[in-house]
Amino acid sequence: MHVTSERRLDDGVLAREFTLGEIPGTLWTPESASPVPLILMAHNNGLPKNAARLVARARHSAACGYAVASIDAVGCGERPRSAAEEQARAEFRRAMQAGEPVDEVFESFIGPLVEKAVPDWRTALDALLELPGIGGPVGYSGWTAVGIRLAVVDPRIAAAGFFAGGYVPRAQREEARQVTVPLLFLLQWDDEGNPRERALDLFDAFGTEEKTLHANLGGHTGTPWFEVEDGNRFFDRHLK
Repeated sequence: MHVTSERRLDDGVLAREFTLGEIPGTLWTPESASPVPLILMAHNNGLPKNAARLVARARHSAACGYAVASIDAVGCGERPRSAAEEQARAEFRRAMQAGEPVDEVFESFIGPLVEKAVPDWRTALDALLELPGIGGPVGYSGWTAVGIRLAVVDPRIAAAGFFAGGYVPRAQREEARQVTVPLLFLLQWDDEGNPRERALDLFDAFGTEEKTLHANLGGHTGTPWFEVEDGNRFFDRHLK
């Protein structure tokens, strides 16, 4: 891991930009005399690690005593995308706006993206857990499809918070039955980009015996801030 910059924020959190080969990332850590648990924080569907909503969540969790890391996995943020991937994204947006079926075009680019992104997250996790001041256990927060896959293949994930879930590749919908860690699932009831019934079906499919659904009125970006605070309390129960 190569740290490219670091700065102490006004809440005492240390923010460090880093690279791992081609993987850029940000690590937020609190002032602490002992090792702290780690939360991997992923934004949905290719958005960057420095998206304002993600940074706000990360800083809040770090101030509450967690190391928090976010990366631009393959196909996300500033990482390069192929012309075919960009065309598929554009076709997905066009079909959504036109009210046309989108499942096949969604599968054509999100399915492979999840398969490629998860190894980047595991590489980052390997490196992060070697740093002084970071211990286990490990939580995951964010993009549902990547989180399902990561929770299934990496036993270091001890708890997970997933967002939305209406559009999740078929492979991950099947894998949901293998997710056995404690789970907090957030659903915006009026999210135009995530069909409610499909999200509820996914919640029902998760194999864990400890799962909680929080549903709030509003669209995709309308998640109330108190859900961030509730999310930290969820991780407090399972990571501390």
